[in-house]
Amino acid sequence: MATLFEKTSIKNLDMRNRFVRSATWEGMADEQGAPTPELNQLMADLAQGEVGLIISGHAYVSPEGQASPWQMGAHDPELLPKLTLMPKAVHAAGGRIALQLAHAGVYGIVPEGTIGPSAIADHEGKNCQAMTSEDIQRIVAAFADGASLAKQAGFDAVQIHAAHGYLLSQFLSPHYNRREDEYGGSLENRARIVLEVLAAVRQAVGEDYAVLIKLNSDDFIDGGLTTEDMLQIAEFLEPAGIDAIEISGGTIWGPSQYHAVRMAPEALTHKAYYRKAARLCKAFVRVPVILVGGIRSLGVAEELLTEGAADFIALCRPLIREPDLIKRWASGDQEPSGCQSENACFGPILAGKGISCVLK
Repeated sequence: MATLFEKTSIKNLDMRNRFVRSATWEGMADEQGAPTPELNQLMADLAQGEVGLIISGHAYVSPEGQASPWQMGAHDPELLPKLTLMPKAVHAAGGRIALQLAHAGVYGIVPEGTIGPSAIADHEGKNCQAMTSEDIQRIVAAFADGASLAKQAGFDAVQIHAAHGYLLSQFLSPHYNRREDEYGGSLENRARIVLEVLAAVRQAVGEDYAVLIKLNSDDFIDGGLTTEDMLQIAEFLEPAGIDAIEISGGTIWGPSQYHAVRMAPEALTHKAYYRKAARLCKAFVRVPVILVGGIRSLGVAEELLTEGAADFIALCRPLIREPDLIKRWASGDQEPSGCQSENACFGPILAGKGISCVLK
């Protein structure tokens, strides 16, 4: 029987346990998108805390795809010397790290020139331009270039961000995607760009390099992606060569049952928000499933593994509060995380100080 603290792997990526640090916007990169010494130390702290696999904060693959200030980038080869310092710090602490590749789409922070699957307005009423075929191919290539940069920098894997209402999630979701060409309409068409990104990334990094993806279990917005859609997308991804699927949910700004960033109060009463969807996904595919969201105790993590809801357990905010949480649990101290999911950790980010728990 699988156990949480056993050595394991995703493809040829060896890990010391089944715990994953889910991608988290740290707000600690410099203006060019390069990781700062403080950000590298945060990653090293997570490795020293015995997290099996660390997934970096989302790194934008094209300038107009930047989602937030002080965000990491994977859009410029000139970033390579500084990018190498992050996996170097993690490896020195005995850890493994993946770089998450992302594009904000309609939610890009550039003053003008944001792009998306369709010409729709963001949460502030700013309109984006509908992507042309040339735009789509440029962004597909940008994801591949970002993956190549990650591999050159020494990251152990990459994760394609196709959740939370970012660009690839926007293409998957009929709420955002109103196209009438080969990238819109049917689910097969809406998933086309995601499969093209996966193929381009795979060609860039080779067959022996782990490529993961993050998907929404549900958008939790009117006319959005559903769990049934997610299951079909997972079925598309498996023969296309994905190595693991992380299940999350919600969108950046839309009203959501379980909001990806700002949690709805009712979500706090649930444990493992997307448990049912992850269990369904595991029944559909043979590749490993990673589950994130609302996991605060070792007991719940063990239940998820034992019942077959997930192969890997991902944590986000509990590791902001306590980077060495996994090490503590492994030592025998099974007290749950003190994280209250109140999102006060975003206060320091928005003030330009980087993410931290202010309620310790």
